[in-house]
Amino acid sequence: MPIRHILLALLVVAIWGFNFVVIKLSVEALPPILAAALRFSAAAFPAILFVKPPKAPAWLVIAFGLSFGFALYAFLNLSIAWGMPAGLSSLVLQTQAFFTMAMAFVLLGERPSKFQVIGAGIAFLGIGVIAFERIEGAGFVPLLMVLLAALAWGLANVLTKKAGKVNAIAFTVWGSLAAPLPLFALSFATEGSDAISAAFAGFSWSDAALIAFLAYPATLLGGGIWSWLLGRHPASVVAPFTLLVPITGLLSGYLVLGETITAIEIVGGMLVITGLVVTLRKSKSAEPAIRLD
Repeated sequence: MPIRHILLALLVVAIWGFNFVVIKLSVEALPPILAAALRFSAAAFPAILFVKPPKAPAWLVIAFGLSFGFALYAFLNLSIAWGMPAGLSSLVLQTQAFFTMAMAFVLLGERPSKFQVIGAGIAFLGIGVIAFERIEGAGFVPLLMVLLAALAWGLANVLTKKAGKVNAIAFTVWGSLAAPLPLFALSFATEGSDAISAAFAGFSWSDAALIAFLAYPATLLGGGIWSWLLGRHPASVVAPFTLLVPITGLLSGYLVLGETITAIEIVGGMLVITGLVVTLRKSKSAEPAIRLD
């Protein structure tokens, strides 16, 4: 993978790590499903007025939007609202990398290399170490919902890969359009009209800032870069980068929310980084040299 592509992946890692803190703040200020619906409404509008639809089958764009927008963030927002710490959520969600590899093998025929499997195993061990340290008190149901969110993200990755080299921003924007209506419907059914009305009546500039961050840097910029990378590299190469998201997520949770980082979590984080390095070194060795383009 070229160096500038690696740097772009690391930028997404930083944005998505901090994203968990903003999600935590948003579900404290608003009903969680409504917050997700507002996020993807802002991501889709007014961008669809200026961005042409991607050159991909409509069903693929809709399926991506339902998996990445509706399923992923319905499960994730609820889990955080129900007590899952932001830092721990950023950690558990990265099991999506393994769901991605498994589904890419089954659906796309991408066979991960021995080094990619070893690297993923090392990183998974690191995730297990951190999860073992932090899982007490998190609750089984919120944890299960994050795992379902990870499964939805893995499916979204495979759908993005199947779309190929389409315009990444267009794919993300038009995919986002598929999420708001189902999310608003789910919010109305589960959170109720009274809660929705109260949220809109008390909607503040700080609420708007939270939604704006979630919609633009976290969804459009991060999602656009991610889709672009998946269109140019095997899913089994790109997906492991998100194993670094727990590192930035845990740091963000510590700095902004006061969530603590223990010595065991640091050990787990180092294992995650080691696993990623093993995976990337194998992907580099398949190229004659590191390209700068």
